[in-house]
Amino acid sequence: MNQPLKMVRKVQVKNQVIALGFGPSVRNILLKFPYYSADVELRSEQNSFELFRQLTIELHKKGPAAELPMAILCQMEVLETERFLLLRNLRHHPVLRYIPVIAINGSGTDKKQLALKKGFDDYYDAPVRWPDLYQRISFLSKFKKQLVDLEVKPEVIKPLKLNFWKRLIDVAVAATAILVLSPLLLLIALAIKLESRGPVIYRSKRVGTGYHVFDFYKFRSMYKDADKRLKDLQHLNQYGNGNNSLFLKIGNDPRVTPLGRILRKTSLDELPQLFNILKGDMSLVGNRPLPVYEAELLTRDEWAERFLAPAGLTGLWQVTKRGKSDMSTEERINLDIEYARRHSIWFDLRLIWKTIPAMLQEENV
Repeated sequence: MNQPLKMVRKVQVKNQVIALGFGPSVRNILLKFPYYSADVELRSEQNSFELFRQLTIELHKKGPAAELPMAILCQMEVLETERFLLLRNLRHHPVLRYIPVIAINGSGTDKKQLALKKGFDDYYDAPVRWPDLYQRISFLSKFKKQLVDLEVKPEVIKPLKLNFWKRLIDVAVAATAILVLSPLLLLIALAIKLESRGPVIYRSKRVGTGYHVFDFYKFRSMYKDADKRLKDLQHLNQYGNGNNSLFLKIGNDPRVTPLGRILRKTSLDELPQLFNILKGDMSLVGNRPLPVYEAELLTRDEWAERFLAPAGLTGLWQVTKRGKSDMSTEERINLDIEYARRHSIWFDLRLIWKTIPAMLQEENV
C-alpha cells in the first residue's frame, strides 16, 4: 500500500529552472539568457513522468533537506498533448504543488485563458525576454515558498480504493489459493533451485494503479544474467523494434531456462503474485503492472488512463490476445483502457472464467 507522505514544513529552493519539452531550442526561446542571472542553472527535461518521479524521489529521500527548483517552464503544446497530466499531478501533491509552473506557448495562437484555467501560475508567448521572466520566477518562487512554510495541516494523496467486494474476493481467493497450492509452490521452488543458479523468486519494480511502484513477484524462469542480455535481443521484440516500441516481449527467448519455458507456458511462474494480491499491490483482475521503463513512456493522458484501473494478475488483453504475436502496441493499450472504463465485479468474473483456457499459451513467450 502507498505510505502517507510526511509533510515537509520547510522547503529548500535551489537556483535551478527546469525547462520541460523544449529540447535544445530552449535557449532560442529565452532571449538574453543567461544575461541578468548567470548563476541560474537551466535544466532541460523531455519526459514529464520521469520529471515527476525524480521530484518525488528527492522529497522522500531527503525530506526537509530536499532542494526543489525555482520553477518549471513547460512547452504548452507538450502538456496540451498529454491533457495536462503533469500539471494535475503537481497540483494534487502536498509539496510539489508549490513549485511555480509557467506555460510558454510557441504555436502562434493565444492560449493564455486556457493556460490560466488549467492552473498554470503564469503564461508567456515565445520568445520571452529572460530578464523579465526571471523576475517573475523569483517573485513566484518566494511567494509560493512562503505558502509551503506556513502550511500546517498535512495533505495526503489517497490511493485509488478498490470496491469492498472486489477486495474481499481478492483476499479470500488469494489466501485460499496459497494454502491449497502450497505443495506445488514448494515443488516449483525446489525445481528452480536445482536447475540453475540464482534466486527462486524474481523481483522487479512495476508500476500499478495510479503510478504506484511496488515489488512484483514471479518464479524465476530465466538464467541469472538475463537482464544483461536484454539489449542484444531487442530485434526479436514481438511489438516491433525494441528501440521504438513501448512494450517488449521476446518470442522463443534464449534467456529462458527449460523449466522456465514450462512455467511460462502454463503461467505457473505468475503464482507468487498471489502474495502481491494479499499485500494490496494488485487485484485478481486488472491491467498488468508495467516495468518502470515502459510506464515512463505512457505519459499521454489517453494512455495514462490505463493506470486508473486496478493492477491485476489477469486482465482483458491476457484473455483475448495472450501469447499471440500479431498484437500491436496500440491494440494492447486500447484493451487496457477498455478495461479501465468497463471494470466491475461481473466483468471481472467473466474474465476469470476466460483466463483458464488462456493460461495455455500458443507460443513460447
